[in-house]
Amino acid sequence: MQILTRPYSEADRIALMRGGMHPVLARVYAARRIRSITELETDPARLLSPKLLAHTEDAARLLADAIRDRKRILIVADYDCDGATACAVGIRALRSFGAEVDYLVPNRFELGYGLSPELVDIAATKQPDLIVTVDNGIASVEGVAHANALGIATLVTDHHLPGAELPAAACIVNPNQPGCAFPSKSLAGVGVMFYVMLALRAELRMRGVFKSASFPGGEPNLSALTDLVALGTVADVVQLDANNRILVGHGLKRLRSGKGKAGLVALMQIAGRDPRKATAFDFGFIMGPRLNAAGRLSDMGLGIECLITDDPARAANCAQQLDALNSERRTIEGGMLEEAMAAVVDERGELPETPGAGVSLFHETWHQGVVGILASRIKDKLHRPVIAFARATEGGIAGNLRGSGRSISGLHLRDCLDLVSKREPDLILRFGGHAMAAGLSIREADLARFTAAFEAAAADMIAPAALQKTLETDGELESAYFTLEVAQMMDDQIWGQGFPPPVFCDTFEVQAQRIVGAKHTKLLLAKDGRRIEAIWFNSPGIPMAGARGNKIRAAYRLSVNEYNGLKSVQVNVEQAEPVT
Repeated sequence: MQILTRPYSEADRIALMRGGMHPVLARVYAARRIRSITELETDPARLLSPKLLAHTEDAARLLADAIRDRKRILIVADYDCDGATACAVGIRALRSFGAEVDYLVPNRFELGYGLSPELVDIAATKQPDLIVTVDNGIASVEGVAHANALGIATLVTDHHLPGAELPAAACIVNPNQPGCAFPSKSLAGVGVMFYVMLALRAELRMRGVFKSASFPGGEPNLSALTDLVALGTVADVVQLDANNRILVGHGLKRLRSGKGKAGLVALMQIAGRDPRKATAFDFGFIMGPRLNAAGRLSDMGLGIECLITDDPARAANCAQQLDALNSERRTIEGGMLEEAMAAVVDERGELPETPGAGVSLFHETWHQGVVGILASRIKDKLHRPVIAFARATEGGIAGNLRGSGRSISGLHLRDCLDLVSKREPDLILRFGGHAMAAGLSIREADLARFTAAFEAAAADMIAPAALQKTLETDGELESAYFTLEVAQMMDDQIWGQGFPPPVFCDTFEVQAQRIVGAKHTKLLLAKDGRRIEAIWFNSPGIPMAGARGNKIRAAYRLSVNEYNGLKSVQVNVEQAEPVT
């Protein structure tokens, strides 16, 4: 692995310091092309206007008319955290506007992703007048056509990349559809739904709805939904551009101020975390996985119920069930990871130095709800785009595989699958997704053919330099800044996809090391006379033979370690090598 240092503008660093920013943060933010403190403000007033998002006003009128005419609205959600939070935002907002609204989530094991014709038939039993898709629908050409044939109108809200043909919905809101000039193409599905609700509130305001006796408290406060928006945005690993950082920042403020939704508070508490000290990490690694576990192993309805209840006892019960499912998911994932690693290592049990440009994996026992996480784990180890497959039934027909893929920077995974589909028109049954993640279905008999086609397409699309695994750091950290204050300051910032948390790189003396928890290395490091506690997770230790003075070059993060109520600064090693 090549360890690199991010470049930054000295002028930007100085400007940030003059604005009152801590010197370490000023350097870190300058390396992320932040030029002014104002770019980091999370005031909701700085959000991009809903009017910039194509067709939100059309969607608002469609929904306002449905509310006025007492029509039944049915939200059809995806079964991941983004879909669940988008559904919860829709349910909460629409009910606060007086709508008659319910929701439906497809069973991923029987119906798969999106608004399929089979799912429309199930939805029709609820007799909706309007179906609203959240975090799905842009590829549901057949499903929308079937809904139209049944006399059910459809509003599609999605953020995934569209295919060659758009569904014939009554309205489509998607920042990535042709003709939409919305500046933030990185809105998550929950972000799109939030924007539609903002536009709907403006439409109802214009119609004078909130002046009626039905709204004695005036307009509903949609900013109260930003904790849900923040969760879905971080958990879906979309780019944290300026607009998304505002959404996440405001959601964090609500949680920290004690105004978080009962379900989010319960999810934090079941994991032993304090909502008043919530960070972006908690959205992505504490709450997100627990919600996703419901969709992976069971029914995302449990996750949605956790998000829409205001009863702390009900929320706690849901959170407990979600936590148990997440524990089960981790167990399943562990076994699958062992099998996957056995498939990719060589006869000496070592990872290949030059794996193929694209990797496909399959095992007949793998759980289709967990293959996405598995693909992510193998992608991190090989630094290659990976698609992991599990057996599935498509439309009641056995003999198919459902795959979930994760990519590396330098390969747009959905576009790569599109290239495969164009080269081999009958190979992929269906696919969709975005740059870093995608899903698809193929026939099991075509696995070898797909494996070759995917590797060839990936090789044609990936620049050779992108296949070199690198770790970008923010350079050295002065010894004076190895403090609890600086570590806490780093934790309090908003980090995520495209806006990574700081990783520093220094040379240390190793004074001691030992294995803890059977697979982690505890280290005592020294730099400039300062002793520093460090841990390297999932590492067998550092071979020091031949190292000059027992010195290592390490890339690391500063973290806050809390034990028995006492806090201390800790170094989390990401990568290390002896200095020889």
